[in-house]
Amino acid sequence: MSNSSLLTPGSTLEKRYRILRELGRGGFGRTYLAEDINRYNEHCVLKEFSPVVHSPKAAELFDREASMLYNLQHPQIPRFRELLRTDLGGNPSLFLVQDYIKGQTYEEILISRQQEGKNFTEAEVTQLLFQLLPVLEYIHSKNLIHRDISPDNIIQHDAEKLPFLIDFGSVKQIAANAVLQFNGQSDTAIGKQGYSPTEQMRQGKVSPASDLYALAVTALVLLTGKKPQKLYDINGKTWNWRSHVSVSPNLATVLDRMLSEQPGDRYQSAKEVREALKDPKLSQIGSIISQMVTMNFVGRPFKNSTQTATSNHTPVHQTPQIVKNNSTLKLIPWKTLGSLTVVLVPGILAFSVVKSGFTLPKLPDLPKFSSRQQPADTSLEEAEIIRQEKIGKRRKNLNIEQDIFYQKVDELYYNKYPELQGRSLTEKPEDADIRRKWYEVAEDLLDKLEKGGEL
Repeated sequence: MSNSSLLTPGSTLEKRYRILRELGRGGFGRTYLAEDINRYNEHCVLKEFSPVVHSPKAAELFDREASMLYNLQHPQIPRFRELLRTDLGGNPSLFLVQDYIKGQTYEEILISRQQEGKNFTEAEVTQLLFQLLPVLEYIHSKNLIHRDISPDNIIQHDAEKLPFLIDFGSVKQIAANAVLQFNGQSDTAIGKQGYSPTEQMRQGKVSPASDLYALAVTALVLLTGKKPQKLYDINGKTWNWRSHVSVSPNLATVLDRMLSEQPGDRYQSAKEVREALKDPKLSQIGSIISQMVTMNFVGRPFKNSTQTATSNHTPVHQTPQIVKNNSTLKLIPWKTLGSLTVVLVPGILAFSVVKSGFTLPKLPDLPKFSSRQQPADTSLEEAEIIRQEKIGKRRKNLNIEQDIFYQKVDELYYNKYPELQGRSLTEKPEDADIRRKWYEVAEDLLDKLEKGGEL
């Protein structure tokens, strides 16, 4: 849009948004980093859309769709602030205003690593999948499809080290569909060449399986360091990536299915992918591992750790650990797990089988109820177990997804106690005070939510 040239660093839009610099540009316009003067110069992102739509019907579509996007509430999605209509140089202009996520895109991280001759490891890519799949589950549950997943549309937050999904294709679809409907046309194809599946690029047909396809391509690019065009055989319509990188058979199988040419042959939901990523080699102990509340309580303070899986870790002592079923907590002795050792990976808690060295990443779902009886030898007082039960029940009663709730509690917890960043939280007596602080933060948040506050 030619009016965009009027937005230069230092200029102000609607006497509120002071332009700092251009972040990028695409087929629908430019993106700017700006300061919100009305919010103490808080940084935000302005996304411009073109062509300019003059139709009242198009304006109605923008309002309706923008309202839907405004209601997206997820800690790994930039908050949608407003749909801004303004005038630039006598021409009507449209901008979307969103939160600014400070960090590097995964494309930028990959480029930086390649300068040192490195790509992403299998553990890192698996972690990324486990961290992003719940985000896709969430947006798909809202009947939205991202349409444009790629390394440059995923940002690793500088502080939280979590991946944020940005630049929603569904937002772009607002602009495109408004124009098309005004002109009496149907849907349009939106996506990124090499990342988006054929049916999306050629026919504009999308589904959750379309996003999963693009996520798998993203994983391959991070693993191999090669562009999609170097990995895809356009004549045979196959992905030839295995000669460029070696990964575990289970991950390879999952990625291949996500990349199936026919949409019906792919996984149909992000949840299916998460389930498939549970390696069958650990099926006998997987149900026990998945019950470890360490994944949600004890494991979360490990998010800044940089240790990786090795076979040299000292086996965990045979002390009981907490087991959780939605709102019910029980204890299970470590000896039941055999030769397992806790492995700390940034952002997740994983478990390694010492003999095989195999690692299973933290599963986002809470476990199903264990029928085991609570052992008499517990390291947690009954009052503390009851307190954990109450927190779980209150969260469940509010119908809040567990990962979203725990991530928010962690955020508040570390903001309040920054000195505890990276501190290992266990069920040991010496950590009782740290656990108490975490519970207090969780309970304060629940108090706010039960009074009608927002997460």
